[in-house]
Amino acid sequence: MTDYRRLRVALLGAGAVGSQVASLLRKHGDELADRAGAHLELIGIAVRNPDAPRDADLPRELLTTDPEPLIVGADIVIELMGGIEPARSYLLQAINSGADVVTANKALLATHGPEIFEAADQVGAQVYYEAAAAGAIPIIRPLRDSLAGDRVQRIMGIVNGTTNYILDRMDSEGAEFADVLADAQRLGYAEADPTADVEGYDAAQKAAILASLAFHTSVPLEAVHREGITGIDKAMMDAARHAGYVIKLLAVCERLTGADGAESISVRVYPALVRRDHPLASVHGANNAVFVQAEAAGNLMFYGAGAGGVQTASAVLGDVVSAARRHLAGGVGVGESNRANLPILPIANVTTRYQITLEVDDQPGVLATVAGILSEGDVSIATVEQTVRSEPVPGNGSPVTEPASDTVARLVIGTHKALEQNLSETVDRLAASGVVERVVSVLRVEGD
Repeated sequence: MTDYRRLRVALLGAGAVGSQVASLLRKHGDELADRAGAHLELIGIAVRNPDAPRDADLPRELLTTDPEPLIVGADIVIELMGGIEPARSYLLQAINSGADVVTANKALLATHGPEIFEAADQVGAQVYYEAAAAGAIPIIRPLRDSLAGDRVQRIMGIVNGTTNYILDRMDSEGAEFADVLADAQRLGYAEADPTADVEGYDAAQKAAILASLAFHTSVPLEAVHREGITGIDKAMMDAARHAGYVIKLLAVCERLTGADGAESISVRVYPALVRRDHPLASVHGANNAVFVQAEAAGNLMFYGAGAGGVQTASAVLGDVVSAARRHLAGGVGVGESNRANLPILPIANVTTRYQITLEVDDQPGVLATVAGILSEGDVSIATVEQTVRSEPVPGNGSPVTEPASDTVARLVIGTHKALEQNLSETVDRLAASGVVERVVSVLRVEGD
């Protein structure tokens, strides 16, 4: 092997991703050295339990429960522990010790990113985090570097593999949410406690990271509007399919321009209707995809595995090679660009299209009443579809068509673009109107 300079690499965490990173570093050390221009020496792996089973066979002598000596003795520190503490403290210690850091910790960056980036700026270190937003998909570098001279207008991303797996099977098989979730847990796609995935917390963390990069504005996690998929059922999936849509949990990051020319941004996560001819509609299984619309570059699509130990390890090692090259080149790290400081709009001020599904009594004048309430709320109807089903009389198992009050109509109403606040207030008035038996669902339409 060429006599390269030696760079010391410390690894914090040896779970599904960490063990693969360590294994690949050792297996492909010579090849990575040729790419980086430096020999990457793994000096140790900090773990909670050296005897725990792991996805890769790692030398026992590399494992330690004391990360401090590794951190202060490393040129590059890779943090793959997850969680907030002690990961935050270890990263700050590594930065202040003069090391560049590589992390896949989306929760940490979404909550303490500005603090970590500021610490790196103060000492001229660099923070790398390609694996924090979409696993193996290269999206951080394109947003931070390739599109730095462009103006990103909008990002729509499927950034959580668990929810995409669930929604995709519900769509393709007509399965119910609870049944698919149980399968996802059995197959290892979902955790025993799936809250972070199915309630949108994971996707919101990634949305905050992507929006901060795309719009050069620090986006705190609490500014991201978040909704999960637990309310999506088979009937909603069937209605979406019939209308030519598929339901996806989307992270939407959008640049908005007001009537006065002032710019702001919106960052939100929720289940939305996507037309079946949109590229995001064809993202199946546990895969992720990020659709970027830029002023000059136009439409860009990034697709691939959003999770998985070896897949995510690929993104981590790419960052390690970049860190090694920077060490050889010398100089200070490149800081994060957040100088635009654009205001972040609350969800109430966002404008989009909607699909509203109502159950109403099938009586004359009901549709006119519903249309009037929508009009009064500045919500314009684009399409209406009505289906009728007969409700059984209590105590009698057979359906009847008389009297008319026992016949329920389902209205699926597509709207033109409307202000979220107007739509929300209008739906409340519909629910209280007396002509609506039940508001079945309200879904936003994205990507048209």
